[in-house]
Amino acid sequence: MRNVCVLVMLPVFAVSFLFADQVVLKNGDRLTGTITKSDQKSLMVKTDYADEITIKWTAIQEITSTQPLHVATQGGKTVAGPVTTSDGTFVVATQTGSVSVQRDEVTALRNDAEQAEYEKRLHPPLWQGWAGGATLGFGLTGGNSETKNLSLAFTGDRKTSHDEITMYENTVYATNDAPTAVPHVTANTDQGGARYSRNITKLLFGYGSADFQTDALQELNLRSIFGGGLGIHAINTSHTTFDLLGGLNFTHESYGMVPATATVPAQAPITRSFAAASLGEEFMHKLGLSTVLTEKGYFFPDLTQSGGQYRATFNFGTVTKLSKWFGWQNAFSDIYVTNPPLGTRKNDVLLTTGLNVTFTH
Repeated sequence: MRNVCVLVMLPVFAVSFLFADQVVLKNGDRLTGTITKSDQKSLMVKTDYADEITIKWTAIQEITSTQPLHVATQGGKTVAGPVTTSDGTFVVATQTGSVSVQRDEVTALRNDAEQAEYEKRLHPPLWQGWAGGATLGFGLTGGNSETKNLSLAFTGDRKTSHDEITMYENTVYATNDAPTAVPHVTANTDQGGARYSRNITKLLFGYGSADFQTDALQELNLRSIFGGGLGIHAINTSHTTFDLLGGLNFTHESYGMVPATATVPAQAPITRSFAAASLGEEFMHKLGLSTVLTEKGYFFPDLTQSGGQYRATFNFGTVTKLSKWFGWQNAFSDIYVTNPPLGTRKNDVLLTTGLNVTFTH
């Protein structure tokens, strides 16, 4: 009876071995399973006896796949079919014939499932791939002091292998409700915008942006900035990015009536439009596993007026992950304008901090 069981099971093992991918290591070891993916550093093999195994690419001597594999090369070309290796050459049995690829030219291997996921990441729907979060703060006092303040900070980012969309919003509103308080509204400012970037080469990208700002205490009804230009990925790793940007923008500003004071006469509403250059840098760095630091600095010299008029912005923020959904966020921004209405300050500083609710879609 035992011999009969052995005879029955032998074909089963033979068929299983026959239809499994095989990896032969340089030390002579042999692994069987299903090759899922690889890059130029490692190869992933899914097995029945040890789940998924990661093998160093330099430790591999031979590969034989019974399933089709998608072989990506340095020239950007991909060929698909069962793969065998011989003398450092990958031989891919495509539907139209065998194709040979030198091992040094192979940048990635993917089975059908991994290739489908890879192509999906290359062209994801607009509503997928978003990451970011929002912070909402509210304060209220009563008794000897009567104040209310509301703050909001929001960031959203959708990055693919070829483009990126970023959005932001920072708002602070505060009042002093004491009967003798002047002014009653002590802060009422809002900043928001979006930018779209698309890679032209590995280092060069083009971008278009739109930013909007209001500040009641500076009598700024609305500042609209529409710009575009080119940028360089000076540093582009998974933990650190540093971009340099340059271009042009069109700015439209609308200031309201500035009331008279003891030292400054009343000023009529101001509306002005002008073209300006855009020079900036953006930096991101991941501190360990839980904190992300971002910084942006921009300089906008006015191209239509003499006298060195310009606008400068600086933004700094951190998000520290506390759990899957929550983090601690700090957002600081400073906007400097050389020619605000008389009686108003040139600087606008905004700081928000609080518990951040993160989202990923």
